[in-house]
Amino acid sequence: MKSFPYPILLPLLLLMSCVWGKCIFDEVQSSVRVLSSPDNQPNPSDWSFRDGDATEQEDWLTNAQIQKHQNDILQYSPTQRFKRAVQDRIKVIDKPQPIRIKTWTPRESPVLSLWETERLEAAVSHAISTVSKLIAVRRVSRKLLLNRDINKYCRFIWRNSTSANFNRCGRASANYRTESCLGVIIPDDHLSGCVVYPHPDQPDLKVIKPDGAGLPDTDVLLYVKAQNSDKCRADSSLLAYSAHCQSDSEGRPVAGVMVICREPLSMEGFSHEHMLQTVIHELLHVLGFSKELFSKWTDRSLSSQMDKDSSHGQVIYTDESGQMRLYTPNINKALQTHLNSTHTELGAPLENQDADTRGFSSHWEARVLQGSIMTAMLAEPTLVQIDVITLSAFQDTGWYSVNLSQAQNLLWGENEGTLFGSVSTCNRSSSFFCTGSGFGCHYLHLHKGVCQSDEYLEGCRIYKPLANGSECWKEENETGSGPEVWSGEIFHSDSRCFLSNIIRKDHFSLNTSVSGRCYRHRCTGSNRYQIQVVGSDWLDCPPGRSIKVFGYRGAVFCPDKRLCHYHGIVPPTSLYKPFPLLLTAVPSRDQSLTQRPITDLRFEALSFSEMGVKTVVGVSAVLFFLGSFMTIYRKCCPSRLRVHALEHSPYALQV
Repeated sequence: MKSFPYPILLPLLLLMSCVWGKCIFDEVQSSVRVLSSPDNQPNPSDWSFRDGDATEQEDWLTNAQIQKHQNDILQYSPTQRFKRAVQDRIKVIDKPQPIRIKTWTPRESPVLSLWETERLEAAVSHAISTVSKLIAVRRVSRKLLLNRDINKYCRFIWRNSTSANFNRCGRASANYRTESCLGVIIPDDHLSGCVVYPHPDQPDLKVIKPDGAGLPDTDVLLYVKAQNSDKCRADSSLLAYSAHCQSDSEGRPVAGVMVICREPLSMEGFSHEHMLQTVIHELLHVLGFSKELFSKWTDRSLSSQMDKDSSHGQVIYTDESGQMRLYTPNINKALQTHLNSTHTELGAPLENQDADTRGFSSHWEARVLQGSIMTAMLAEPTLVQIDVITLSAFQDTGWYSVNLSQAQNLLWGENEGTLFGSVSTCNRSSSFFCTGSGFGCHYLHLHKGVCQSDEYLEGCRIYKPLANGSECWKEENETGSGPEVWSGEIFHSDSRCFLSNIIRKDHFSLNTSVSGRCYRHRCTGSNRYQIQVVGSDWLDCPPGRSIKVFGYRGAVFCPDKRLCHYHGIVPPTSLYKPFPLLLTAVPSRDQSLTQRPITDLRFEALSFSEMGVKTVVGVSAVLFFLGSFMTIYRKCCPSRLRVHALEHSPYALQV
């Protein structure tokens, strides 16, 4: 293959860049009127709750255990049976159990094809199963009944505080039909009844709507509708959006709506993993990860440490740099442990992009918690984790217990200290952030990456996976010709990305720049591994150092605490089907999370001053991208979902 002049590379990169979408959860949630618990619902505050440690929280009662409790009481006399039933009911209710999320398809939903239905049901059921293993709730034994909006069904309310029917409805509205949320009509069977009191001081009442049948064995009701709504049509990158519509007397969401954009369900390149991630993200929003609910969390702020009155529900504070942070006890502990920080008032930073006048949104700050399921920009599923900091947030709501042992490992920022991810420090030498616009490795080393920024990073730059063809673990990415032949690259299920500038000694080339390349690896212990390039034996690769390879010029850098460090960071085991171009722009699996086009793309040689290697963008870089361009262009951005590229800061090559 003939090399091309450098100026050609920039247009090619622009062609390979993806169009990103944007998260609209806060926009949608702010448009919804949330109703509180109906009067006939039991009040959880009447029961004696207790907090358990991580071990106790994992000890959830199964349905079989609950059934055994109910069967055991039948052997007693009626009086004994009543007393025993009351005691057991209190114990069962007090014991956190896996949350029961029931889905309901609205009658007005469009009729889906067989494959659309199967794809939707598979993603939703899988997401609910995943969340139910992570979050437990103190259940209410009665059937779930949603509330009716008195401002809708009532023409006027008795406002005289001395009247017997104070704050009750006096006259019914002739136009009232039923309740709705995000365009979903809630069935009468799901709603409590409503009555009017014609006289202010007389007990006579008139039933306008009787109580519905209610939903048994339900802690949260999720209305799921797949359609090409106006929001879906307005933004081709949108995969889904949601909001919670009703809450109980303690503020816990008990009903919500999730709208899945229909077009992605019918596309040939549909990815179950992308849709699953989207639904999980949206479901966590519905369950309480919402700025509209932060102040209602009952395990308030770190009042004992900050000398603030937690009764006011203040959990959001601004640090010295102006960063808005969410301060709650378990979040603070989890972030301290993650960053290895002793800061007692750390707090988790909240994303300020797409924020309203309050200055924060319902997502984690991307610079600090890249790769978390609750950041505003989601990468492809292999790069996103349901992390301990997010689960700790649910623990601090006061509504849930969480199974922290099931949290996934978040490698981004681990042990980097209090100031990690701040705008003032992200341009320093780091193994996570990069400078310039060169080519390296995504911080999990599953992909090659390009050093870029975006609106959520506020000038900080990280290595983001290339549009496509960057997956080292995809054997089909190996073309059999081009740069990988003379650079020793191997695309294999066990291949990972390494910073390298090796080139075969028998290959004539100008000076080759250091960039991300794919080589096989195998673990020999914790944070210990070997690598293999084309034509070589398995070679020990000491973490934090670099090695020479027989038959090649240059060196390969061996990353420290990235490979063979966490077992959960692996390529997908199922067949990976990326979204086509229009969908990739979707925050796929990020719900309505999507990314925008990255226009800040300048071509610069990757700076590796610490390596003592002066790199120049030469023929090798051009050949690499031209060799894979056609494949990349056809599949552009399979994961246009917030693929966060994290970087490996310049490392010193030590031969």
